[in-house]
Amino acid sequence: MLDAKDRRREEGSAFPGKTYAEVVLEPSYEQAKKELLRPMIAVSKAHLIMLYEQRLVNGPEAAIIAKALQELDLEKLENGRYTGEFEDLFFEVEHELAQIGGEPTGYLHLARSRNDMGIAIYRIVLRSKLLSVLNSALELQQRLIAFAEEHAETLMIGYTHTQQAQPTTLGHYIAAVSDSLSRDVRRLRAAYANCNRSSLGAAAMTTTGFAIDRERTAELLGFDGTIANAYDAVSGADYVLEIASSASLAAVNLGRFVQELLLWGTQEFAVVKVAAPYVQISSIMPQKRNPVSVEHLRSLLSSCVGDANTVLAMVHNTPFGDIVDTEDDLQPYAWRTLRTLDSSYRLLARIIETLEVDKDVLRRRAETSFATVTELADTLVRKEGLSFRTAHAIVATLVRAAIASGLSVRELTVEGLNAAAEDIVGRSLSLTADELREALDPEHFVRIRSIPGGPSPDELRRALADQEAARKQAEEWTERANAALASKLEMLDIILTERIRRANHPTGEAAARRA
Repeated sequence: MLDAKDRRREEGSAFPGKTYAEVVLEPSYEQAKKELLRPMIAVSKAHLIMLYEQRLVNGPEAAIIAKALQELDLEKLENGRYTGEFEDLFFEVEHELAQIGGEPTGYLHLARSRNDMGIAIYRIVLRSKLLSVLNSALELQQRLIAFAEEHAETLMIGYTHTQQAQPTTLGHYIAAVSDSLSRDVRRLRAAYANCNRSSLGAAAMTTTGFAIDRERTAELLGFDGTIANAYDAVSGADYVLEIASSASLAAVNLGRFVQELLLWGTQEFAVVKVAAPYVQISSIMPQKRNPVSVEHLRSLLSSCVGDANTVLAMVHNTPFGDIVDTEDDLQPYAWRTLRTLDSSYRLLARIIETLEVDKDVLRRRAETSFATVTELADTLVRKEGLSFRTAHAIVATLVRAAIASGLSVRELTVEGLNAAAEDIVGRSLSLTADELREALDPEHFVRIRSIPGGPSPDELRRALADQEAARKQAEEWTERANAALASKLEMLDIILTERIRRANHPTGEAAARRA
């Protein structure tokens, strides 16, 4: 073990200390060159265009800086290693620009700070990842809606408190999962809206004395507007907290459904069968079909929640100001949260579209379960004029007696019902054997529950049509947002090239300036 003197010698006497570089700077550099480099250059291009249009940088200077930005060897930077020569990627890029363009590139930092620039870069990265997650979520919802339509008449027992409750359909159940997913989509879209605001122009925290145009840089980069208060622009971390919270909730919601799939796939339930591409065999037990893809999904979704909670915990009790806690150490956890959720949506979509369902098993269980007796109580209210509580008591007495005698729901009789009624209301009822059979029929149970939100096939198909319309609208919005961002970023180079050409031709320079 090295003594303190040797340790100090090994660490070095100048920035960066060896351990500091290993623990903080090198990992941040690796993340930055992978995720932040190209957004960093885009921000610089937009800033340059704005400076030129505001006459804060003249034509020849703008042309030199634009040329340097366009000639920067991004591939070299992306493949580079952290050496400690520069504090981080930002200063390395600044150095490389100066090597290409010389002194004029120093004007690029006019009226901006690493504070407002860094936040803008983080927001650009996160909004892109959010759109990818939304695309995958909406594809999964499309599969869920199609699956629900296919099983609109597939009878099954619905459970409450893990106990058999009432008949429903598999389609009704899956439509509920899809509805839940649609709320997750809305939350992610709201997170996108709050994320897609520009911090540029806030500088360190108080803006600048130069006459810059904050709205112009926001427009050039595809932001929906600016963050109004400059202090908030560099201090408020809630944009990333909202993303983490929305993703965490989405992962929790999906994880509950994934757990059900695993349960339904057991031999005891024997309801669903995961397709061959998504199962693995046992190394010792020849009969095994392990649905490990679904298990991995459950694990991935839990890790998504864990990373999201890390984001929340890292910001908790930090000062309200520009601080590194919300920057290079934090952002990768948010990226990983979204990446994991995105992957989970895509994998579950593939599993759902190939899932096999044993409709006969589900129907037999529904037909032989006492889960239908709520409708028997309802029937007594309609036909006998009893209060629901009284009807409930009669049916409960009937069911208890049947179970005690070892009878199934199919063996319930009018005589038994009348005996229960005599105990509760002191008289027999007028219900016929046919009416009793209809009241205990799970298909009848489902069919007459046709009010909005019910499992009736016709009502379910109406609800699914509404879901698909909303899903399609969200999909079109996502496609437009993706296309708009891509177009804005492509336009940066077109505008820069135009500025370079006109800046080098004095007669065209005035025309090139934005009114």
